[in-house]
Amino acid sequence: MNHGFGIERPSAHHAAPVQPAARYLVLIEAAGPVLALMFTEARALVANIDGGAEEVASMTRGLRPARSASDPEWDGALAGHSADERAHAEVFTLDV
Repeated sequence: MNHGFGIERPSAHHAAPVQPAARYLVLIEAAGPVLALMFTEARALVANIDGGAEEVASMTRGLRPARSASDPEWDGALAGHSADERAHAEVFTLDV
């Protein structure tokens, strides 16, 4: 007799590799709207959200940003942005 009442039993959980935590949040203006880009320690893009989102304000509360993303370590990660956009970007180092 089936005691599942017609509901399929969930499959076993399979452990997947854990994505590294976001270490940096970059607020950058991209032809009008402000984007919030989240990067790992290795400068790999993790998320891209609206810079005006409430979550961005809560993540950056109490943190002081670096005033530019023009440093060479950001060249690969922000290659699609102009030098001017990168110069005016704010880079926050998140508490992990």
